[in-house]
Amino acid sequence: MAETLWGNIYFKDIYVGRLQEEPSGRVVFGYDPSYLEAMQPAIAYTLPLQSGPHISERGLHSFFDNLVAEGWLRKAQAKVLGVDPSNHFALLLGFGLDLAGAISVVDPEPRKHKPLDHADGATLAALSGRASLSGVQRKLLVVKDGRQYRPVGPDELSTHIAKLPSGNLAGLIELEYLTTQAMRVLLPNDDVVDMEIATVSSIKEQTLVIPRFDRTVTRKSIKRIHFEEFNQLLGRRSDNDKYDGAYEEMGKFILDTPGCIPAEADRLLQRILACLLMGNTDVHFKNVAMFHTRDGLRLTPAYDLVASSVCPEYQSVALTVSGIRNLEIAKLQPKHLLNMGSGFGLNDEALVTAVETIGKHLSAALEALSKSAVGSKELRNQLINRMEKRWNGRFKLTGQLLSKRQSKGAKAKD
Repeated sequence: MAETLWGNIYFKDIYVGRLQEEPSGRVVFGYDPSYLEAMQPAIAYTLPLQSGPHISERGLHSFFDNLVAEGWLRKAQAKVLGVDPSNHFALLLGFGLDLAGAISVVDPEPRKHKPLDHADGATLAALSGRASLSGVQRKLLVVKDGRQYRPVGPDELSTHIAKLPSGNLAGLIELEYLTTQAMRVLLPNDDVVDMEIATVSSIKEQTLVIPRFDRTVTRKSIKRIHFEEFNQLLGRRSDNDKYDGAYEEMGKFILDTPGCIPAEADRLLQRILACLLMGNTDVHFKNVAMFHTRDGLRLTPAYDLVASSVCPEYQSVALTVSGIRNLEIAKLQPKHLLNMGSGFGLNDEALVTAVETIGKHLSAALEALSKSAVGSKELRNQLINRMEKRWNGRFKLTGQLLSKRQSKGAKAKD
């Protein structure tokens, strides 16, 4: 690794410019004149095309900072590089070949990895490539060879993500599979990631394998598709900044950003409503993302869907709802849903219609959970019972609340 930390940035296979850390700790990113002259797109919403440098006084720019691995994988990468886990720049240089989206970071003098004598198979597999993926859950980047999955190699691009079981949360991969299955039925006209429970070579445990929506795979090549999480779009730092804000901020961003279309705000709101109905309390700014397209920003498929509230420690909703931070899912009321809809630019009637649309598919979603071959019967029944309770006690009542509001408004006018 170079004495002074710096790396070359590529968009797909096109050289973009240089990222460098100065002795003061500030980080400078600059677009190369050749990239600007070719009229290539900006690599990030917060890094518009310009001839002058983009300067961050507090470490990596938000866009780059959110590309660094988190949790278990960050610690493992830091150990094999021999750096502190807080050195995000060094981690990005060491594992920047295969990142989320279409960007890669290439170190001009890559540091050799230190051997890990007592590492488990999953850790060794995760470090076999030069890849990073955010999120605290244990996961591997893998490729599919025929019908088999294997960890990505040092100079390969991955095609799939393999999520591993968690020692802290029993049945986590089954829970995500079931939640995603229910989401697909609740929102049949939306895009939701595919997945299967499968084995990965050299890994003893069963994994949840998900095709990467930011990759297009053909027999001859793997192409990158660019996207950004909302933590990047909103200029937030990695780690806990993803919980600092409100759901309405994402809707407002879509409505206020040139090239976005209002229908995307409506679609996102329906996703959030469906997540709350299922008890997915961990929908934060890194769990929602948008593709960069020629026509503007568009939502990626829904991903990282876990009905986390089945666990006692995940009862608070990740982001602020209707002005309330850390709202417990059990205390969610119809008024909170109506207020959130208003923040997304919907009138009350449109919000009630969105809720009713989800309700039309509720029975089918519950039946899909009941008949699923994945997960224990106890877990499936727990999800079903909680969804039914939230629907009957909260969501179904939004129409009644709206009628009361309208009735009061009419009387006030009289």
